[in-house]
Amino acid sequence: MSVVAPKERIKRKEHIVEKRGLILFNDDVNSFDHVITCLMKICEHEMVQAEQCAWIVHTNGKCLVKTGSLDEVQTMCLKLVNQGLSAKVD
Repeated sequence: MSVVAPKERIKRKEHIVEKRGLILFNDDVNSFDHVITCLMKICEHEMVQAEQCAWIVHTNGKCLVKTGSLDEVQTMCLKLVNQGLSAKVD
């Protein structure tokens, strides 16, 4: 007869982080190059992704450019706004 050890209960604290979105809006002031550069530098986009987001913003008026924790996207939003872009956290 084999002896089965009682199951151990592992208690873990689950840290649930709600994802938030960073939305970039179109304007008549900033150039494509500036928007693309900001998305690459601030949001860590690759060139192709930054170009695609810039075109979506241009044609649709806005684009969800990043998702992440509230702190993460708020920091990025502030940096985009400081570069003259229109953005908000949703």
